[in-house]
Parts: sequence; C-alpha cells; structure tokens
Amino acid sequence: MKAGPSQEEIRRHNLGTLLRHVHIGGSMSRAVLAERMGLNRSTILGLVSELASAGLVREELPRETGRAGRPSLVVRPESDRVYVLAFDVGVDRLAAARIGLGGVFLDRREIPVLPGRRDAGKVAEVLSGSALEMAGTAPNGTYCVGVAAAVRGMVRRSDGLVRAAPYIGWEDEEFGEELMRRLDLGLPVSVGNEASLGALAEHLRGVGAGCQDLVYLHGDIGIGGGVITGGQLLGGDQGYGGEIGHMVVNPRGGRPCGCGARGCLEAEAGERALLETAQRDPSATGREAVRAVVEAADRGDITARAALHDVGDWLGIGVANLVNVLNPRTVIFGGTLREVFLGSAAQIRSRINRHVLAASREHLRLRVGELGDDAVLIGAAELAFSTILAGPLETLARTGS
Repeated sequence: MKAGPSQEEIRRHNLGTLLRHVHIGGSMSRAVLAERMGLNRSTILGLVSELASAGLVREELPRETGRAGRPSLVVRPESDRVYVLAFDVGVDRLAAARIGLGGVFLDRREIPVLPGRRDAGKVAEVLSGSALEMAGTAPNGTYCVGVAAAVRGMVRRSDGLVRAAPYIGWEDEEFGEELMRRLDLGLPVSVGNEASLGALAEHLRGVGAGCQDLVYLHGDIGIGGGVITGGQLLGGDQGYGGEIGHMVVNPRGGRPCGCGARGCLEAEAGERALLETAQRDPSATGREAVRAVVEAADRGDITARAALHDVGDWLGIGVANLVNVLNPRTVIFGGTLREVFLGSAAQIRSRINRHVLAASREHLRLRVGELGDDAVLIGAAELAFSTILAGPLETLARTGS
C-alpha cells in the first residue's frame, strides 16, 4: 500500500497554497483563507505565523471597513520586501521590471530597439544591467526570490533553450544561462514564450481572471498564442504548444510566412499584412504603426478600413478554428491585436457565427486584454514566483534570504 503524504508535505503544500491566495487575490482575512482552503482557523493562524516570521506576509488592519466595531486583521503579501526580476524580449523593445509579491510593480525600465537580428549576449547584458540597477536601488532588507524572461519564440520547457525566435534572429540560444551568468544572483533564470506568459497573466490578473478555459492571442510583428484549459497553461510535449500564428488559414495563394509556409494566420492577419494592405510605409512598423491604421480607419480612411476588414476576416477564421477545437469560454486579444480587434470586431464575429458550431459559441466571450503592454512582464513575473509559491520556506533557505 502506497503511503500518503507526510505531515511535513501537507504543511509545505498548505504554506504554498496560502501564500498563493494572498499573492493572487490580495489581502484577505484568516476567516476567508480558512473557508477557501477548507482548514480550521487555528491551522490558518499557524500557517500565517510561519509565513509572517519568514517575511513573506504581514497582518494588519484593513484600510477601509465600512462596518461598525473592531475590524478583523487581514493578511497581506510583503510586496515591498519580496520581489522577482522579470524581462520581456520584444521585437521592438526590451523591458525589465522589479515586481513585488502580489504582482506590484516596484520599478521598471524600457529600452527601445530597432526590429531585426540582435546578439543574445548583448541583450542579456543590457537587461541584466537594468535589473542590477533596479536591485541596487531597492531598500535594505528586501530580497529577490526569482528571475524569468519572456521571449518571442519557441522555448523548450525542460531547460529554457530558445529553439527559434525568427524575428530577432535567434536559434538554439541558451538565453537563460546568459542572463544568469551576468546577473550573478545565485538564482536560475526561467524562460518562457511571451504569448503563453501573456495568457497566464490575463488568466490570473486580467480580463480572464476566474475563467478556467481561455485562448489568448498576442499580436506583435507576428501572432502568438497561449491556451488555458482547466485552469492550467497548455504547453504540449516539449513546451511548444500555442503556436497559433502558424495555423494555416489560407493554403492556396496565401502570403509567405517567416516560418517557410504560406497562408499562416500571422502571415494573413499579422502586422505586416495589415500595414501592406493599408499601403503604409514598409519601414513604419511596430505598435504605433498598427495603431495609426486603426485610428485612420476610425476617421473614415477607406484604405485603412479595407485593410482592417481583410485582416479581421482572416483573424475570424483562425479564431473560429480555435473555438471549434478547444471550446474556450473566452478569447482574449492582446498586444497589437487589441487594437485590431476593436477595429475589426464585426468581421471576426461574422466568421465565428458562420463557422463555429452553435453549441461551442453559445457562451463564448470575446475580450480585449486588460493588462495592456504589461501582460507579458506580469506573466514572466508569475513564472519567476512559481518556485516560492510551491515551497516558500525552502526557497528562502536556498536563496539565503
């Protein structure tokens, strides 16, 4: 007979679960924690005391109660003392942030870059320099418990190897190792795909909070995607799941895609397709160029409107396929697709109504991302926090905090 979990394993699990509740849900009373975790109040008191002694949470009076009588203490994450470093390697920008427990931005740096190939070591050098500056200005008594980076490309789950990031010219780059060496903080660096981490962020802290089945579409130069199913991020066999942009929607006569195929969703509905159809200057790329087309369409520009119509049509076909296969409750449009969706919602909905099975679309919600350009950084931060949420006291012991 297989032995059940030991008391120590149960305690470790409960500590992590409680910390996760206040990290994601914000401050809450012991009574609420007891109800959510199905534990008695004395057990909750013991868990809170351990986490407070470790400097991970604190108890204090709520800021506003609205009730007569003595208010109950609430448990809050120690956002100012415990933080992670998060990085976003975009096509036209690099970003680094120091994010406190509870998802609070404590510091942030952004470095615009020209789209195109760049050296992974140089990117690691720039980001680590910004991160060390932020860590150096943090108050005494604070400590870093994790580091993670989001990359526009295919990332192997087992070791964070960036297998392919065509828009920045990377292939089989050990970017996490490069960052870890330059940061020299004694912490491993986790690496994930930007759209998958954006999906995680919107699921935990954005418009998808509380939704257990969603698809997140992220627009940059290309189109990436992340899928949450049953409350878990879908990664696939090696972590390459969610390459939604390379779903073929126009196999005959489709536009060439950077992956070598033709008619992929990102080739037909991505930034380049929109700007080319709108007859924009080919050198004008990036978020502002996409927003300019949407704004021109809003002002009545016929060419811009036609471009949004065409792109929205292809995007609608892609979304219809995803809804039929995955049956999500919510589809979220993030990155530049946020603006594209707002400008072409009619075409997207038309394709969904025409091509999606009635039962699969009856509860479907289409939403724009709530976290904006911060979604990917927030997702990277959640990846960095995952270790301490799994074993709070053990992680602190390893980091020497």
